[in-house]
Amino acid sequence: MDFKYHLENAWKMTLQYIAPLIFMTLAMIAISVVTLGILAPVTMAGYMHSILLLVRERREPKVKDIFSQMRLFLPLLCFSIVVFIITMIGLMLLFLPGALFLLAVSFACIYMLPLMTDRNLGLIEAVKQSYSIVTKKETVVDHIVVFILFIGISAIGSSLFIASLFTQPLATIFLLSIYETLGKAKPQTPSGPPPVQSPVTGE
Repeated sequence: MDFKYHLENAWKMTLQYIAPLIFMTLAMIAISVVTLGILAPVTMAGYMHSILLLVRERREPKVKDIFSQMRLFLPLLCFSIVVFIITMIGLMLLFLPGALFLLAVSFACIYMLPLMTDRNLGLIEAVKQSYSIVTKKETVVDHIVVFILFIGISAIGSSLFIASLFTQPLATIFLLSIYETLGKAKPQTPSGPPPVQSPVTGE
């Protein structure tokens, strides 16, 4: 994967659409806080789908986009509750199991929301597909780097609310720029020199 290209692309696109991205990010965070996290998963789904359309079609994000995936409210809420309960049990028992479980689920499901909103996959199918993508032997290291960069960029802004309004869209655009390349074949180059054709001799 060309991480330099995807990071530069995410940076340029974030700056180009900075105003609508900030408004949409602010609305998503505010709604998540006001609803005590109940609407956080489904608004994140709408947020990601809006940014995917930005990456794919250069469509300007809109605040109303965060409500565009409300059909996924129940499955995403149930999934979040299950993950939260298991994580808390692990944290209360020995801490490390809970932290490792949360990291493992986050990594395995990193493409779950784009798959659900873009390809209309069900929750279970999206989890399976995302897991299959990130654990593919040939690219597992690449996806580990993608995960680290996504979490790292997001975490940089999490310590300061104002910064998160910039780092969250930047991290999401980067992730979805990677997502857009999944399954697209790279142009093949011949492994050796081209065959030499014998000259045609006239009679």
